[in-house]
Amino acid sequence: MIDGNDVARGRTSLVAVAICCLLAVFEGFDLQSAGVAAPRLAPDLGLSPDALGWFFSVSTFGLMLGAAIGGRLSDRLGRKTTLLFSVAVFGLLSIATGLANDLNSLLLARFLTGVGLGGALPNLIAIVAESVEPRLRSRAVGFLYAGLPFGGAIASLVSLAGADPSDWRVIFHVGGAGPLLALVLAIPLLPNPPKPLGAAGDVSVQKAGFAEAAFGDGRGLTTLLLWIAFFLALLIMYLLLSWLPSLLIGKGLSRPEAGLVQMAFNLAGAVGSVVTGWLMDHPNRRTLTILAVFGASAVALTAAAGAPASLPIFLVVGAAVGATISGVQSTVYGMAPSFYPMRLRGTGVGAAVVMGRLGSAAGPLLAASLIGAGRPPSQVLLALLPILAAGGVACLWLSGRTTPSDD
Repeated sequence: MIDGNDVARGRTSLVAVAICCLLAVFEGFDLQSAGVAAPRLAPDLGLSPDALGWFFSVSTFGLMLGAAIGGRLSDRLGRKTTLLFSVAVFGLLSIATGLANDLNSLLLARFLTGVGLGGALPNLIAIVAESVEPRLRSRAVGFLYAGLPFGGAIASLVSLAGADPSDWRVIFHVGGAGPLLALVLAIPLLPNPPKPLGAAGDVSVQKAGFAEAAFGDGRGLTTLLLWIAFFLALLIMYLLLSWLPSLLIGKGLSRPEAGLVQMAFNLAGAVGSVVTGWLMDHPNRRTLTILAVFGASAVALTAAAGAPASLPIFLVVGAAVGATISGVQSTVYGMAPSFYPMRLRGTGVGAAVVMGRLGSAAGPLLAASLIGAGRPPSQVLLALLPILAAGGVACLWLSGRTTPSDD
C-alpha cells in the first residue's frame, strides 16, 4: 500500500528539483553569456585581448565572494531565502551588463552579477541534495548541473539570432529577464527546506563556523583535495566556455560555425552531466566512472587540438569535449554535498565553490596569457591535459572516502 505521506514527499522533492534545475538553466545562460558575446562585444567596445581576459574573469571574483557569503547565509537564514535573493541580484545585474558603454561599467556590472551567481549555486546544490534520498543524490545533482550547459546552449542560440555587433547586449538582457521571470514560479512553488541549523536555541550549532565545516571531524584532507578538484575542473571548463568560440575562429571556422560548435558543446554537456551523475550513484562503478570520464576528456581535448577546420568534424569533437568535460564537473559537484553534514553543508559546499571560482578566474587568464604569447589554439587546448590529470587523481582519492552524514 502506498503511503500518502511518501507520495506527498516525493511530489515536493520533484518540484524542488525541477525549480532548481530551471534556475540552473538561467544561471548557465548567464555564466556563458560572456563567452558567446565576446566576439561581438570586443570590437564594439574596442577591448584588447588583455581587457577581454579581465571581462571573462571579473565575474568569477564576484562568484567567489557570492559563494562564500551565500553558503554561510544559507546555513543561517535558510536555503530558499538566500537563493531567491541571489537569483534576483544576478538577473538585475545581467541586464545592467547589457547597458554598459565602457570597460569600467562593464567590469563592475559583471563583478556584481557574479556575486549573485555565486550566492545561488551553493544553495541550488544544497537544496537538490537535501530534497532526494542519499542514494539518488549524485544523479539529482547531475540533472541540476545539466542545466548549466543547457543554458549555455540557449545563450549560443540567442547569439546566433543577430548579426549586428550591438546585438551582444541582447544576450545579457535575455539572461537577466529569464531568472527574474522564473522567480514568479520559484517564490510560491519552491518548498522551503527546514533551516539546517536545527533548533533556534542551539547556540553551539549557531556558532559553528567555516573552520568546523571545512576541517571538523577529520575532514581536513578531504576538503583540501575537494578544493583542488574544484579548482582544476572549473579552470578547464571556464577556459573553454570563455575562449572556445575565439579558439575555433582562430582555427579557421567562421563566427556562425563557432556558435554552432558551442551549442553542440553545451547540449552534449547536459547529457554528459546526467549520465555521469547516474553512474556516480552506483558505488561499485564510481572509480571506473571517474577513470572513464577523465580519460575520455583527455582523448577529446587531444582530438580537438589536432582537428582540421571542418564544421562537421568540430561538431562531433566539440560535442565530445562538452560531454566529457561536463561529466568531470558533474563528478566533482555530485561528490561535494556528501562530505558535509546537513547543518554545515551550505558553508562546506560554498567554500568548495569559492575554490572552484578561483579556477574559473584562472582559466580565462591562462588562455589570454598563452594567446598573448603567440600560442596557437591547439597548444592552448593541449595545455589542459596535465591539469585534467591532476584533477582526476584528486577525484579518485575522494571517491573512496566514507562520508558520515546527519541527513
